[in-house]
Amino acid sequence: MRIGLFGTGAYGMALSSILVHNKCEVTMWTKFEEEKNNLEITRKNEKLIPNFKIDSSIKITTSVEECIKEKDLLIIAIPAAFVDSLCLEMKKFINNNHILIATKGIEQGTGLFINQILEKHLNTKNIAVVSGPSFAIDLVTKMPAGLSVASKKPETILLAKQALQNEYIKLRDTNDVIGIEICGSIKNVIALSAGMLAGLNANDSTKAMLIAEAMHDMENILDAFDCNKRTVLSFAGIGDLLLTCTSVKSRNYSFGKLIGEKPERKKIEEYLKNTTVEGYYTLESIYQLLKDKEVTIPIIDLIYEIAVKGKNPELLLKFLVYKS
Repeated sequence: MRIGLFGTGAYGMALSSILVHNKCEVTMWTKFEEEKNNLEITRKNEKLIPNFKIDSSIKITTSVEECIKEKDLLIIAIPAAFVDSLCLEMKKFINNNHILIATKGIEQGTGLFINQILEKHLNTKNIAVVSGPSFAIDLVTKMPAGLSVASKKPETILLAKQALQNEYIKLRDTNDVIGIEICGSIKNVIALSAGMLAGLNANDSTKAMLIAEAMHDMENILDAFDCNKRTVLSFAGIGDLLLTCTSVKSRNYSFGKLIGEKPERKKIEEYLKNTTVEGYYTLESIYQLLKDKEVTIPIIDLIYEIAVKGKNPELLLKFLVYKS
């Protein structure tokens, strides 16, 4: 298979290792000429994935056209904030291409999920989403990992499986595209609260209580968006929730932990300035989306009050006990 992979960040590099293992011909795109030149010379980014090199067979390009031309499948693995601008660059080269989204999040301002951004700009309905418990640094170890892949188009799911599934990567498919996107986004928000508990020195029993309650709330959010409530039981649901809410590798968890330690607000703002915390921006988007739908999800409201409005994180401890 010929793959055009948009994104040379940690997750893009990790996906490239799977694609090469599966004998795919891979072209990777970066927007930055300096990054392209560095990757062509060193084949690595020690800050993102230490001791890992992208395969020498992978071509690096800054040309959107080159990354799209004559490819069997395109994969988007860039931060959610930049998907819209990438789509505008891709637009004139897309004609019913098969595209797999490996980006999690909700666009700020518009409240659009990633597949909706693609549908708005690109001439194709052949869109799939892949999501699940899979830190980039873990994927390159070739240990077993499970992912959910969602699409309304069976052929796109088949191509995604051909590209990524092998003896250590399992893909389970569904047609619940928005449900998978919601789970992949909301788990980052819940991870903020899990980190808050760690910052408050809560024990493992309290953390488990949070995850159980969060599953019920995720189910209610899925219902509010007319999705399949059972999607919460998928790799993208409980699988990713468990990973993100229990690992210090998660930036969302680490940011929540900082909040739980109750530093001066200035320290929190500095962290946000220097670190991409997807859960924080997703929180603002999902909070507004739920308000627009006139749906109340108490745990989302509370996380918003603590993370955005600066209320005392200890409110989370009381909330878990008194939540109906």
